[in-house]
Amino acid sequence: MESIVLAGSSTTGEAIEEKGKKKENYPKSIFFIVTNECCERFSYHGMRVILALYFRNKLGYNDDISTIIYHVFTMLVAFFPLLGALMADAWIGKFKTILYLSIVYAIGQILLSAAATPIFGLPIRELSMIGLALIALGTGGIKPCVAAFGGEQFILPLQEKYLKTFFSVLYFIINLGSLVSALLTPELRNGIQCFGDTTCDAAAFLFPAILMILSIVVFIMGKSMYKIKQPKGNVMFDTARCIYNAVYNKVSSNGVTRNHWLDYADDKYDVKLIEDIKSLLRVSKLFLPLPIFWALYDQQGSRWTFQATRMDGEIGGYFIKPDQMQVINPLLILAFIPIFQTCIYPLLAKVKLIDTPLKKLTTGGFLAGVAFIVSGIVELQLEKTYPVLPSYGLAQLRIFNLRNCSIGVNLGNENFTIDSYDMWQNTSIQATGYESIDYTIDSSKCRNDKRKGKINVQENTAISYVFGDGDATHSFKDRVDKTKGGYPALRILSYNTLNDSKTIVKLIKNSVIEHTIEVTNTKSQLIQHSEFIEPNRGIYDVEVNGKTVNSISLRFGGVYTLQVYTSEKSIETSLVTVIEPNSLHILWLIPQYIVITIAEVMFAVTGLEFAFTQAPNSMKSLVQAGWLLTMATGNLIIIIIAKAKIFDSQANEFFLFAGLMFINMIIFSIMTLYYKYIVVGDEDDNEANCHTLDEITSKENCSGFVNPSFTDKSDNID
Repeated sequence: MESIVLAGSSTTGEAIEEKGKKKENYPKSIFFIVTNECCERFSYHGMRVILALYFRNKLGYNDDISTIIYHVFTMLVAFFPLLGALMADAWIGKFKTILYLSIVYAIGQILLSAAATPIFGLPIRELSMIGLALIALGTGGIKPCVAAFGGEQFILPLQEKYLKTFFSVLYFIINLGSLVSALLTPELRNGIQCFGDTTCDAAAFLFPAILMILSIVVFIMGKSMYKIKQPKGNVMFDTARCIYNAVYNKVSSNGVTRNHWLDYADDKYDVKLIEDIKSLLRVSKLFLPLPIFWALYDQQGSRWTFQATRMDGEIGGYFIKPDQMQVINPLLILAFIPIFQTCIYPLLAKVKLIDTPLKKLTTGGFLAGVAFIVSGIVELQLEKTYPVLPSYGLAQLRIFNLRNCSIGVNLGNENFTIDSYDMWQNTSIQATGYESIDYTIDSSKCRNDKRKGKINVQENTAISYVFGDGDATHSFKDRVDKTKGGYPALRILSYNTLNDSKTIVKLIKNSVIEHTIEVTNTKSQLIQHSEFIEPNRGIYDVEVNGKTVNSISLRFGGVYTLQVYTSEKSIETSLVTVIEPNSLHILWLIPQYIVITIAEVMFAVTGLEFAFTQAPNSMKSLVQAGWLLTMATGNLIIIIIAKAKIFDSQANEFFLFAGLMFINMIIFSIMTLYYKYIVVGDEDDNEANCHTLDEITSKENCSGFVNPSFTDKSDNID
């Protein structure tokens, strides 16, 4: 934000200095507003940071549908500010709007936590969506009011130096709440086992609900200190009617010309409203290319989180949860905001480079595109680690040797050996529909055992065959993909030579039985397989039928088969890795988070300030809502692209977003060349708006933000 430039007679200077002595202190009410916002942001981000994984892992949606629902919610959060602005500016004022919608918000958080609690027996999908709708209404409705309500606590120009820091402090506090919640909420979800599950979404959602209730209490406590301005009428409707009247009069003007098309409305509307609408339209026009930024930025909570689930998060003995990677953004924000405010921006201003709000916005937009190029490059490296999935024209076959003797196999034209308790696989067998392949098994090296037969494979399907001693054989359609949540997947293959017996396998960690898997073998089917379970990562002791036999190590992203051979004499086990665990480390995501955070500092923080300072006094909440509406449109773009499924490769989708960002910023940078910064004063303090040096030097109560193109060497008050 540029300095206020004041110049004038000694009388004017003395008057301003005298008035400044009375109003120089920082408004105490800001403490309550900022604390309230910190709690509210903790509540919101604490809930949102686990939301995409909640959709996928608990509600059962796939990646694309989870992404769509996530961004529909985010879009509504950014759309409801229009309602909040209307309520604040036209009906009940900013204070009551924040209070009432915060209560709606808290109710939504409570419903979401209740939906995630199985013991209540509530319809989880339906109640979750109702809770999210109330949260979107609440948090979205108060969004345009908080910054504007906080800005109204300052008296301009006397406290302009405090107002300059307010938006940065507000953004700093918002991200402090986001930082703590991004660390704590995933720990609550993953660190607590409840209702028979390895995670506890109910607790993770309940804590943000409590914080939201606390934010309401803090906000009410500061009421006696607030400077509360009463609504001045239905600004939104007045604006719409004025624009309609101007267009109608222009069309029927019979050749009468005016300097501006809005001036045609002066037969019914006063000059001030017309001038305010002109300012509103000038600012709003600049918002048109900006939604693409939010289409990139908001994917941190969806596509980038899903990307993290396919990576290795282990550092020493600690594992970084995929949703915890979102903590990097608020952590860097806390570091970057003071660095940019105290070092980088002053340095850039000295060399006259990126020294205006619009230049900062443009630079931030370009950097967001760079961040998605980086994420696309990371995704290309990740694709090398993804499992080969069944596809049309090809079949997959895996053969397990569930015996303590190696076997030689002739399969069609292939010859190979499978060691004891090991596996062989071919993921690209040419097949159309069903195909039968002749096989011969020879284990004469360790026992007199030969057999022949046919193996049936199916196009676009993974089939597994298990061979035991003699004629013992088992086949089934297999799973070859990694788990949605990134957890290991484990299946038991039991070969029990004891007729009609159960094989009970227990996984024990730190002397606690975490999983029990039961497989029933019959006389006619000595080999059986279990369904997959999704244990946590780590080392487990394996107990079979009450006897501890060995230990196994499971890593995130791995798909494992535990082969168990049970006979009267012994129990033998062997862990086979069907799909390799995640190998690319999650810390490779840090560069893209660094770049997107720098982009956010230059774009989002500056945009928040720009939307407030360039808005007419009567339309500040409306302009804030317009700024937030660009977020809604950005999320709509994500929804459209995710639904269209333009690319099979996620990397190509990232590159598409980067290209759209670059194109939009080129358009935006051209538009900024024609924008002239407006000057707005505090009309409630009867302070005049000043547009020229003559007005500044002649009016005792002159206030406002001076066009940054105007400079004066006399007095610079920061």
